Amino acid sequence: MLYQPFLDYAIAYMRSRLELEAYPIPEGFESKSAVVGKGKNQETVLTTSHAFQTGTLRQIRAAHVQGGKSLQVLNFVIFPHLNYDLPFFGADLVTLPGGHLIALDMQPLFHDDASYQAKYTEPILPTFHSHQQHLPWGGDFPEEAKPFFSPAFLWTRPQDTEVVETHVFDAFKDYLQAYFNFVEQAEPITDSQHLAAIEQAQLRYLRYRAEKDPARGMFKRFYGEEWTEEYIHGFLFDLERKLAPV
Repeated sequence: MLYQPFLDYAIAYMRSRLELEAYPIPEGFESKSAVVGKGKNQETVLTTSHAFQTGTLRQIRAAHVQGGKSLQVLNFVIFPHLNYDLPFFGADLVTLPGGHLIALDMQPLFHDDASYQAKYTEPILPTFHSHQQHLPWGGDFPEEAKPFFSPAFLWTRPQDTEVVETHVFDAFKDYLQAYFNFVEQAEPITDSQHLAAIEQAQLRYLRYRAEKDPARGMFKRFYGEEWTEEYIHGFLFDLERKLAPV
C-alpha cells in the first residue's frame, strides 16, 4: 500500500482548505478486483476510485490500484471548472517490477502563453528545483506529450522505495499545497473568448489523456475492454460526456 498515505494526505489536506462535496462515481467503478497470475505468483488486484468537487474544481479524482509489491499505482488529477483558467493538478505515481515512475505537475492550459506561465509556473519553479536535487530527471518522454506539461514538470524514476516514501511524498505535498494556493486566489473568467479557449484547452488535454492513457492495457488485462473504456471515458476523463447535449 505504498501510495495509500499519499491519498490519505491529499483528502485530509483538501478538506482542511475547502468544502469538498462528493463527485458522482458511475456504478461499478467505486471498486473493482481481479485475481491475476498463477500458483505462488497469484495476486488480487484491487482498483478503487475516489472523487470530489468544489465550487472552483469540477472534478478531483483518484484511481488507486493495489496489486502487491510489484504493482502499486495512484493516478490523482484535479480538473477546474471551465470558468477558471487554473492549470490541472496531475500526479501519476507508478510502481512496477522494474522500479518506480513518478510524474508531478501543474499542467498548463496554455503552454505557449508567457503571461499564463508567469502566473502559474514561475511561482512553483523554486519548489521544483528544490526537489529536483533528490529526484533527477527521469529521461525522455513522448514528444507529443510535451505541450501538456509545464517547465515545473517533476518526472523521475527512483529505484529505491524509500525515496518514494520520503522525497516523492514531500514533493507531492508541496505541489498540492501550492496548487491550492492558486485555487484560493482564482477568480472566475467572464470574457466569452477566454471561456471558449479554456473549454477547448481542457478538451484537448482530456482527449489526449484518454487516447494515450498508459493504464489502458493494464486495465484491459485485469477487467476487460468494455469496463476499461467506460472507466476511461465515463469517469477518469469524462468532460466530453458531461458537455454532450442530453
